[in-house]
Amino acid sequence: MNTKSLVKGSVFLAIGIIIPYIFHTTGLPGTIFLPMHIPVLLCGFILGKKYGLVIGFITPYLNFLVSGMPPLYPVAIAMAFELATYGFLSGYLFKDKNYNMYVSLISAMLIGRAVSGTLNYFLLTLGGKPYALAIFLGNAFIKPVWGILIQLVLIPVIVKGLDKNTRMVNISE
Repeated sequence: MNTKSLVKGSVFLAIGIIIPYIFHTTGLPGTIFLPMHIPVLLCGFILGKKYGLVIGFITPYLNFLVSGMPPLYPVAIAMAFELATYGFLSGYLFKDKNYNMYVSLISAMLIGRAVSGTLNYFLLTLGGKPYALAIFLGNAFIKPVWGILIQLVLIPVIVKGLDKNTRMVNISE
């Protein structure tokens, strides 16, 4: 770890708190637009798997502490593992394995959602509440379709723009 990477990681964490806070205070539905996902995915692509994992895991908990959203149980717990998966896989596949950006992004998004669905199933079942496949599909793919589309468009544009203009992505630190 070096100071530059820590500062960049802190910026992604701050963005991951500020954007959802704006959504919550203005009434925009975070469950549709997924404002925490973008900074975590960007962190993985730009800083790599370690930072992506850590920033992804702590962002939902810090959001809960700052704004009370997302609810701690089961949402923030499941989101912490989902976003940690996003951050880790986007960094691992893109930076370590040199996969195509879209393959890395879509893989991270699909596997992260599977982690979230699995964890929600266990957490809700332990709490005595049902969690069916239809609920998972609705919450993971149908309800947030706009957020998914925004991620598929915005993340590659930002990563490519940063790489082209600042060499931020490919600099080994």
